[in-house]
Amino acid sequence: MTDTVKKTIVVKQVASAARRPAKQTATLKGLGLNKMNRTRELEDTPSVRGMVNKIAHLVTIIEERG
Repeated sequence: MTDTVKKTIVVKQVASAARRPAKQTATLKGLGLNKMNRTRELEDTPSVRGMVNKIAHLVTIIEERG
């Protein structure tokens, strides 16, 4: 039996989505963030990393686990 530890990242929203393009607001909602200072623990996959990179000015990666 192998225990595979999934890598996760903790992402925090540090800037408002107000006056931002709709794509950026939709990306925040897709990550489960929509209000200031909310944090989410997300699986560290290429698609999640890509979403975080697209809105890097609105979020920060607090911690990488796994």
